[in-house]
Amino acid sequence: MTISFGGYRSTPAEEKFPSWTEEIPKLLSGNSILATGMGKSYGDVAANTAGSVISALGLNRMISFDAERGVLVCEPGVLLNDIQETFVDRGWMLPVTPGTAWITVAGAIANDVHGKDHHVAGTFGEHVLNFTVVRSDGSVHLCSPTENVELFRATIGGLGLTGFISQATISLKPVASAFFDTETIPFASLDDFFQLSKETDSQGWQASVGWFDCATLKAGRGSFTRGNHSTEPLALAEKKKRSIVNLPITPPFSMVNRFTVDVFNRAYFELQKSGAGNRRMHYREFYYPLDGVKNWNRIYGPRGFFQYQSVVPMKDAKAATAEMLRVIRKSGEGSFLAVLKTFADREPAGLLSFARHGVTLALDFPNRGESTMALMESLDRIVAEAGGTLNPSKDSRMSRSMFKDGFPDLPKFLLQRDPAFASDFSRRVID
Repeated sequence: MTISFGGYRSTPAEEKFPSWTEEIPKLLSGNSILATGMGKSYGDVAANTAGSVISALGLNRMISFDAERGVLVCEPGVLLNDIQETFVDRGWMLPVTPGTAWITVAGAIANDVHGKDHHVAGTFGEHVLNFTVVRSDGSVHLCSPTENVELFRATIGGLGLTGFISQATISLKPVASAFFDTETIPFASLDDFFQLSKETDSQGWQASVGWFDCATLKAGRGSFTRGNHSTEPLALAEKKKRSIVNLPITPPFSMVNRFTVDVFNRAYFELQKSGAGNRRMHYREFYYPLDGVKNWNRIYGPRGFFQYQSVVPMKDAKAATAEMLRVIRKSGEGSFLAVLKTFADREPAGLLSFARHGVTLALDFPNRGESTMALMESLDRIVAEAGGTLNPSKDSRMSRSMFKDGFPDLPKFLLQRDPAFASDFSRRVID
């Protein structure tokens, strides 16, 4: 049995673990195939109960690096963490990275992940120069913005349904340091968040993110953190190792409840308030704060949790976010972590890319059964009425109609889909 990061359980009929990309074509047999990586998806997008899964983790070699242009050629199972650690001291880093470094390059492409700097760098797929896709019929396709363009755009954000990515070429960005110069600003309301976001983008900050309280009587307050890459030379940057806290077991019950959520939100706001101002952060602390707590998802107990990540168009973002906050407060099922970010007005890299111009809100809800499902259905209505959608890589319960309405390029994508590739997600919302 495999368990997703959010607790979704599945048992594939067969698991395959290739060590060399030359093995891939002969493994692509059967009617239900799916490539998998680190299992960091929250829902069922990386699960294939009805068929076989092929792990990319054994295909983790960096093949070449052009130190003048910052161009890396690698196999699909290379971890973002390894890229960051390997190249930061050489003056290069990933231009886009999500909130965890423990995902594969192929997973980053298949989910077209985003980070704290969408207004500057867009999504991961915008920095992919080319990749090779092996299809179930044995054919091999080199895809790029100028070659096999339709398959290229279908594979970026394509949820692993167009074939097996066997190799990728990505561009890195030059940096002077492993550090960010940051500023943390407490805010009192959602209006303050939107004003800070607007100012931050206009002032040219490279990355930003907001946490907000959605549980206490003062819901809507939060803290806004923004940062720029430090220009301090690498030779002068202090080296420091990160301390990792590990949660070794899953408790028999969720440690996240109405009382602890209330306490956490109050305490976290006070902590952020006391640490407000300017300071220098290592990129691991700035980009990946939760990677400092190994297996943090275990706090939700054996039933796991749902991450509900939406995006709504900018014109209705403030009203929709306020209404979602009202519904969450009324339900009594506040989120332990609530993250707000803005997406810039950029052309999506893939046909099914989640990030689009608007505001994205990510919420983590303990799985309490019917009451939690009812809350998320209420949030669905708010998101849909505002013309928004949900993030497939975080989802395990979105309706078929909501997926279809939220991703209007789905018919174009289906023309490029490999008929043998499938997942529990695709069977639930597409097939």
